[in-house]
Order: sequence, then C-alpha cells, then structure tokens
Amino acid sequence: MNFAGTAQRSLSVQIVAGVCGLVLIFASFSQDAISQRSATAMKAEIRYSNTDFSIRAPAAEHWVNANPIGVATYWNGEKALKGRAFTARLLWSDTALYVFFEAQQSEPLVVADKPDLTKKAMNLWDRDVVEIFVAPDQSEPRKYFEFEAAPTGEWIDVGLDSTSGKRVSDWDYASGMEASAKIEKDRVVIAMKIPWKAFGKTPKAGDVWLGNLLRCVGKDPDRGYLTWSPTMTKNPNFHVPERFGEFHFVK
Repeated sequence: MNFAGTAQRSLSVQIVAGVCGLVLIFASFSQDAISQRSATAMKAEIRYSNTDFSIRAPAAEHWVNANPIGVATYWNGEKALKGRAFTARLLWSDTALYVFFEAQQSEPLVVADKPDLTKKAMNLWDRDVVEIFVAPDQSEPRKYFEFEAAPTGEWIDVGLDSTSGKRVSDWDYASGMEASAKIEKDRVVIAMKIPWKAFGKTPKAGDVWLGNLLRCVGKDPDRGYLTWSPTMTKNPNFHVPERFGEFHFVK
C-alpha cells in the first residue's frame, strides 16, 4: 500500500483559522465545571501496544486490538450523512500515540491539487481533514494540542492555550508527528503517530487525558463538521475544551 508519509518540521506563521479555529472567550475552569464535565463526558479506552510499528501500513494487525470509536454526528449532535461517518482507533506504546481513521467518502474529495508533505499545510482545515485534539492535563483542558491529516497525507500540528480568555495558537510547535494516508473506493484511510515529547509527558496505565476526534468534509453550504464529543455550539466550532471527552489509557 503506497501511503504518503511525512515527519514534522517547524513553521513560523501568524494567521487566523477558519471554522475549526474560531476565537472563544472561556470562563474560568472551576473544579465544579471539571466534575460536571467528567460526569457526562464521552469516554474511550486507548489500549497499550508493546511494540512500535510503521503507520505506512495502518491496516496491519497492530490495529486489531484497538477499540473502534464510531463517529456519526455533527458538532451540534445531529446525525451526519451516512457517507460522512468515520471510525477511529487509538493505541499507545512507550514511545508514541497512534491514531487510525477510516472515513466513508461518498462525495468528491476536497483536497489540494499539489500537496506538499514537507511542511505544515496551513489552512488544511478548509479542505477534507481528520483531526484529534489532546489535552494531557485533565485539570486544565484549555491547554491542548491539535493534530490534523488529510487524504493526501498533508498534515498540521499546533499548540493551543485558552487560559487567558482568548485562544493563542503556537504555530512554531514541532510535535514530531508522522502522517500517512490512502484514498480507496468510497473511503479514505489516514493514520498518525505522535511521540510523547509532543505533550511534554508520557502517560501510564490508568491515566486519563482529554480530547476530541473530528472530521471536516465536503463543500459549503453543506460542509460537514463531525465530532466524537459534540460541542453543541450554535455555529460549527471544534474548539470547546469543556466538551472534550476522556481518553483512558489501559493495558
């Protein structure tokens, strides 16, 4: 399988993101808010892999033990079109987080004509893309990281901090992520490998991190914004940390 792959490189750019990057004002995240979120949060297990492997073959046997996480709802909780649903599988090893997406594709792809896999693809969120948000400290979900990959193998990563009340994007963030992708009949397959250095810490069994799994697909005015944990905003918006789900690391 000929997967397009790339390793992370740094980029210094100042831009304002689109729908997947709206500026929000957050109230202080109190312990009561954390407790309330935990009681209602979506939950998913990330199973342990005792070996590391190449994501250039994401259909390999390594993914068999990963729990499938089906996503078939838009950001507002409404049911998505059947041809836009996707499944994610997550694994963790001693060195990295692995994420595997299988997305149905029943409409024309919205991708770059000449993808450049050697650097971050700015404005990638304006095309077809899958994403994972990860907040390693569940007591402060407003500090989190965003990783995106497209059916072309293009990618982008960014560090995000909303603790001041305005979201600040670190476009110099260099996670070291890898991305692979393949376009097949009626589906796209995308994988990511993110080393623990990207988060400044390594999880252990029993730890709980926060985050979300997402997809942008199609063209306006019918563009789809799918989320594992719906953000429930009036307009499409992924950046709602108080709506993050829980990632439970298990062995």
